[in-house]
Amino acid sequence: MKITTWNVNGLRAALKNGVADWFHSEDPDLLCLQEIRSRPDQLTADQLSAFEENNPVWNPAERPGYSGVATFSKNPPLESKKGLGIPRFDVEGRTIQTIFPGFRLFNLYVPNGKRDLSRVEYKLDFYQELLEICDELHRSGENIILCGDFNTCHQPIDLANPDTNSGTTGFLPEERAWIDTYLDHGFRDIYRDLYPDREQYSWWTYRFQARQRNIGWRLDYFLISEGLVDRVEDVIIHDDALGSDHCPVSLVIAGEN
Repeated sequence: MKITTWNVNGLRAALKNGVADWFHSEDPDLLCLQEIRSRPDQLTADQLSAFEENNPVWNPAERPGYSGVATFSKNPPLESKKGLGIPRFDVEGRTIQTIFPGFRLFNLYVPNGKRDLSRVEYKLDFYQELLEICDELHRSGENIILCGDFNTCHQPIDLANPDTNSGTTGFLPEERAWIDTYLDHGFRDIYRDLYPDREQYSWWTYRFQARQRNIGWRLDYFLISEGLVDRVEDVIIHDDALGSDHCPVSLVIAGEN
């Protein structure tokens, strides 16, 4: 099974940039999109046709043109749920939960702390509330896959210029500490487990020719329950895929025995 996550930075624009062709060529079993910034009724019939046969679950933000996530799957989920059940986060369309045999998948668009750091506290609250939900699910015996744009680089290896970004949201000590906390609560950053020394990124600013120069950040993650680790075959950062300031990331995982 291949699960792909991609922050498309506006789905309508991404589709005009040929992103649907990439979806069809890669053919993931599960596709999680973040920052869709549109409702399905804002897409044309042709644009919708790229997804409508794949059991779509849309969760746009209440605010037009902002945030939003969507999950698509070849096989229908056993259950789906929009949001965390916490209104202050759910109005921004940041989460979809879908349950499949053997795991619960969270499609996540974690808040950005903003350049002036005005949303850092909101972001940290999101991490805390999500972890409390995951702790309860782990206690009940569920395996979890958290995927999406975490808006945080965990370690210096995860961005090109760690020294100059120590005071920038996305690499603040208090943000990075939350990734440590998730790892202490039964999750694994499976890409870093597989590739402990690889310097590879999933987001580049549109400024300064950052992508051409590969001055990027690894913001897009799969954090998976320890019970799923033995089933993982690979994690692929598709840094040659264009159409957004992020690139897609795929988890390849074997089915249940």
